[in-house]
Amino acid sequence: MKKHFLNLALFFLFIFFSTIIQAQNKKELSALATEAENSLEKGIAYMQTLAIEGGYVYYYSLDGKEKWGEGKTDDRTVEVQPPGTPAVGMSLLRAYRLTKNKDFLKAAEDAAGALIKGQNDLGGWDHKIYFDRPKGNRVSFDDNQTQSAISFLMALDQEIDRPELTKAVEKALNMMLKSQLDNGGWPHQYPWQGNYHDFATFNDQGINDCIRVIIEADKYYNREDVKKSLQKVGRFMMISQLPPPQPGWAQQYNEFLQPAWARTFEPPSVCPSATVHNINSLIDLYLHTKRGQYLEPIPDAIRWLKASQLPNGKWGRFLELGTNIPLYYDRGRIRVESMQQLSLERRTGYGYEVDLGIAIEKTEKQFQQVSNPGSAGSKPERSSLEELAVNAKEIIQNQDNLGRWIVHNDKFRKEISVEKWNGEYRVEDRISSALFNRNINLLCDFLEAFKSSSGN
Repeated sequence: MKKHFLNLALFFLFIFFSTIIQAQNKKELSALATEAENSLEKGIAYMQTLAIEGGYVYYYSLDGKEKWGEGKTDDRTVEVQPPGTPAVGMSLLRAYRLTKNKDFLKAAEDAAGALIKGQNDLGGWDHKIYFDRPKGNRVSFDDNQTQSAISFLMALDQEIDRPELTKAVEKALNMMLKSQLDNGGWPHQYPWQGNYHDFATFNDQGINDCIRVIIEADKYYNREDVKKSLQKVGRFMMISQLPPPQPGWAQQYNEFLQPAWARTFEPPSVCPSATVHNINSLIDLYLHTKRGQYLEPIPDAIRWLKASQLPNGKWGRFLELGTNIPLYYDRGRIRVESMQQLSLERRTGYGYEVDLGIAIEKTEKQFQQVSNPGSAGSKPERSSLEELAVNAKEIIQNQDNLGRWIVHNDKFRKEISVEKWNGEYRVEDRISSALFNRNINLLCDFLEAFKSSSGN
């Protein structure tokens, strides 16, 4: 009997102390949430001091006088390609959605204003906006340039009612539909030029980012022409998969749906990295449309990816059609036998061998989750509130009194006057838009999880 009462007493004592600990943890997390919102305010306020007509570049010197995008730039130029203007704008918009801080929304509107000023007559963007020059007449789907701009403008269009914003979105979406190729893909650039820029291009996730935009547009606007575009690109994803024994995808396809040359160091081949991205796009299409056909190409593609790993643990960027042998090309279509024989420019500036192990594992896990939703371990993994709190604390600690997050001892190519880079670097502290976007989004991740756990 005494033992029974002792166990009961210990149980209630455990409950008592657990309650105290939980209350203390909740109090600490609440205080951290306040700090996180303050950190957002300081970081965003500082970032706005660097804006050029609302837009952003990639890097800034600590005094803000030097600026870099794709190379050194000036006070009348901003970048469209992430992590530039649209990516910063999306970070600002997310911070507003979580905090309802109107200053954040104003900053996001300013970023959108820069993009609207830079939107060309066709309805899209190139990789830069020059405020002191006439607008170009080319749309680039490379490196998520035009796509990221449309995604941000559409997202902002859901929050505010601005005629000029709605008009820019409609113009951009109409361009997306007009530029879609007959086979269902999208070119590297638009309008057509009579060269490889006209090819359906997966390189740098061009078509993958277009698919994301069309899915978002279908969610936001429910347009019949957008739905048809989605069906068209879905079919393209299916018919562009190469046959066994290499059931992957090429980087680019000509009008006959054949893998084709792009630049003189980008041969027709099977591309493992493009294949990983295409599997993810097929999963996205399935999740949006619930059409099981989009999952059918995936198992063969995953098996081929696993079988294509090189002895050094990496994957070749280009694998020869028919043989699966890695290909290495310098400019001028000069084929060499190994990475070591490439020129400095190609060896250091282009990933002929890439580590896809984690990406393939993550993609395969996602495929298993969507194809077997009831199976054990099918639920997506999420970071715990405690993990997110650790990230938030580190970000807050690394922010200086001005609200800056600094990349210390950043190593980057030295600006030179000759045509080819000679291998020289500069090393100095810089402000990075990529680091800003990362930190803003990690703080938002924590705040979102905290508010969810608190029932807010």
